[in-house]
Amino acid sequence: MKRVLLVVVVLLMTSMLVFAGGGKDKGAAAGGGEPAFIVDISKLKPLRNEKPLTAAWSDHMILLPQDVLPSDLSKYTRVTIAAKFFNAAGEPVEAADSMAMVTVIYDPSGDIRGPSMGPGANTPVKEFNVGGFSGTIHKDRGIRMTFSQAPGAILFQNNPGGAVFIELASFVFHNGNYKSE
Repeated sequence: MKRVLLVVVVLLMTSMLVFAGGGKDKGAAAGGGEPAFIVDISKLKPLRNEKPLTAAWSDHMILLPQDVLPSDLSKYTRVTIAAKFFNAAGEPVEAADSMAMVTVIYDPSGDIRGPSMGPGANTPVKEFNVGGFSGTIHKDRGIRMTFSQAPGAILFQNNPGGAVFIELASFVFHNGNYKSE
């Protein structure tokens, strides 16, 4: 009887270990093995706004043709978006908190702003402090994101007293940390 009980306990513990994710395949099953997809931003127009963003929360929208995006977004759990900032003279400005925000938009002809804080139905990503210390979307880890459809645009908006020109520097779909070059 003790042997039967011992066998049952061992089998239960083994099953619990497998279902709890203690096996080697846990990382791969979570999508950790898929290589990063770096969007070819040279195919996007315009990368940098042509007219100065003079009013607070001015828009710089970049449309995303479907041929530049991954064919299967479900393979990725994170997104990283980085930008470069410039003053009125076109000179580079060091990124800082409260300089700009970025919104990823499903349908550019719909609600492009969404709620004032956080994501909305047409705006699955809305992140503040792009490039700044407190921001996360521009860092190697990016932000966790599950897209329900392919995005149609990226919208940068300047903060009051922020950048006058904003340029998309990189757009990456990935899992885990992404190391930019």
